[in-house]
Amino acid sequence: MKYLSYWHDSSLPFANGQKSPVAGKVDVVIIGAGFTGLNAARKLAKEGVNVAVLEADHVGAGGSGRNGGHLNNGIAHGYADAQHHLGRERAKTLYKAYDSSINLIEDIIAEENISCDFRRSGKLKLASKESHVRGLKDNFELINKDIDPETRWISKDDLASEICPDTFHGGLLFEKSAMMHMGHYVNGLAEAAHRHDAKIWENAPVTGRTRRDGNWELTTPKGKILADRIIAATGAYAGRERHAPLSYFRHRIISVGSFIIATRPLTDREIAVTVPGNRTYVTSMNIGNYMRLSPDNRLIFGGRARFSAVSNKKADAKSGVILRKSMATIFPHLANVDIDYCWGGLVGMTKDRFPRAGSADGMIYGMGYSGHGAQMSTLLGQVLADLAMGRSNTNPLEGMDWPAIPLNSGRPWFLPLIGMWFGLKDRLS
Repeated sequence: MKYLSYWHDSSLPFANGQKSPVAGKVDVVIIGAGFTGLNAARKLAKEGVNVAVLEADHVGAGGSGRNGGHLNNGIAHGYADAQHHLGRERAKTLYKAYDSSINLIEDIIAEENISCDFRRSGKLKLASKESHVRGLKDNFELINKDIDPETRWISKDDLASEICPDTFHGGLLFEKSAMMHMGHYVNGLAEAAHRHDAKIWENAPVTGRTRRDGNWELTTPKGKILADRIIAATGAYAGRERHAPLSYFRHRIISVGSFIIATRPLTDREIAVTVPGNRTYVTSMNIGNYMRLSPDNRLIFGGRARFSAVSNKKADAKSGVILRKSMATIFPHLANVDIDYCWGGLVGMTKDRFPRAGSADGMIYGMGYSGHGAQMSTLLGQVLADLAMGRSNTNPLEGMDWPAIPLNSGRPWFLPLIGMWFGLKDRLS
């Protein structure tokens, strides 16, 4: 078993990072080389803006290369809930933004000739318990009538052609959802940004940020760079230290571990009795699971597993054991299948689980995707580029306040308590 991301291991890394020291003056400097930062850089460079990207590790090292490979449209925790918290019009705007981002990803792949196995697979949200059916079906009826007629309800009797175990009790199908190879996409996005003359420095964490002669000066171990404007595109990996240059976000983001395993490639027969629908799948539990087939037919199976803000080999291995048990519960015939990959990453959660994009603390920012980043981040990268050029009319999150979370110091000591609460809700639901 390899304790690293399947997406990283099965794609060629970005090869055109800057070899020279970090130096000079640019119009915009972007912190973070994931989907958000790279598409912001690509758009800015295409429009003739002098732009640089500073990445603490390597391209796609964070959430963009450590996710489950889903591009799911819809709002993760329910459209009715979004209407309640945001109002009907804002909820509709946010729902449509997820659609727009998946459309944008498809357009960029074609425009930049990125080979990443993009496919409109559809997403199936599965009712894990009979008691979940009513709520999930009510959500379907509201969505189908109000915002997305390209949704379908699939009854328990009709699930066999989608997912074989007789475990689930119905499902909400989002037809517009997609999947792709995340490693190929993020490295292809970096190549596209480079091709349009964006400068990308890897292994260049930002350790200092100061004002100097009307510009921002950013300090890295590789040198210093001046910029008119800063875009922060780091999410769960931002401001985890008390005095970090991005510490503004430390009180607003809860970093939560999400963990994933990938099996050996399955045979055609195994696929036929596991996920014949070949979609992205999500269960309805609060501590739920998500799954899909990889381009080479591995079952990629993930979930929260443990409520922890740590992802390293030891933590990932513990979570991998839990995920294998969960996978065997849903798919008993895979109980002894070889697991080839086990990895984890940090998800940047906001208190209300809605993303944020705007300007604060001298920076333009986009983050807080709360587990829906793969699908939204490309669009928000474009939005942040627009904001850097003085355009605010493309931001679907414009005007959403983002107060600090009380008692959140950037190291969420309360996660085990939240895990216990969600576990209790799952047992009682």
